[in-house]
Amino acid sequence: MTASVATVRQTRLSQERRYLHDLGRAFAGALVFNIPLLMTMEMWEQGVVMDRGRLLAFILAGLPLLYGLAFYAGFSKRRGLRNDILDTAVALAVGFITASALLVLFGVIQWDAPPREAVGMVALQAIPGAMGALLARRQLGGAEPGETDEDSASYVGELFLMAAGSLFFALNVAPTEEMILIAYKATPVHALGLVAVSILLLHLFVFNAGFAGQEEADRPVTAFCHFTLPGYAIALGVSLFVLFIFGRTDGHALQGVVQTVIVLGFPASIGAAAARLLV
Repeated sequence: MTASVATVRQTRLSQERRYLHDLGRAFAGALVFNIPLLMTMEMWEQGVVMDRGRLLAFILAGLPLLYGLAFYAGFSKRRGLRNDILDTAVALAVGFITASALLVLFGVIQWDAPPREAVGMVALQAIPGAMGALLARRQLGGAEPGETDEDSASYVGELFLMAAGSLFFALNVAPTEEMILIAYKATPVHALGLVAVSILLLHLFVFNAGFAGQEEADRPVTAFCHFTLPGYAIALGVSLFVLFIFGRTDGHALQGVVQTVIVLGFPASIGAAAARLLV
């Protein structure tokens, strides 16, 4: 009995140490993925001026996204509904803690800052930080060779991963003024060319990044309709959502909004195509 109890205690201690290691890697992932946004002035400003209804919509939209990433990747090796929900909650906490600590360290959030401004800046940064935390095991060497459970994504799962990749790439540039500037400098010919290049690159990436669609490469028309076009539509939808959240669609004519969506759709489509490289 004594030996059995000692074995159980040793197993629990080993599991706790492993989880602490996973948690440390999650913080590292949050830092690696989120530091460009944490050091972007436009993101600080958005945290202050963004309509709180839109900020809430962004966070609520991010929760199922985070759960999906926990299901397909997760910062720990534990699987199952309960553990995926727990990983989602912990990743969100990691995102909040990382953003809070670094924004204070950078002097962006002052100790006497109004709570509304401080909470807004941190909350806006927490979702991308949580995404980085959930992808840490895959990106920072935690996933073991031969792990296949999460890789066998269904068609809907593949589209979800495209949406996650689109959001991650779009967030890095959507808050900047350059998106609006490029859109208004572009002519309709430039916009059409950007659409064509975005679709072409997405199609080429899909069949070299581990998507299930690689199996359909011998049927290019089917593969194009099955993955490429839906992937680009997802990238445009994510782009429009992000632009709306950041107020980049307010006060602009329809043509300007369409061109801005197309411009942001370029990095978003690259993100969609490279999603399998991230997860």
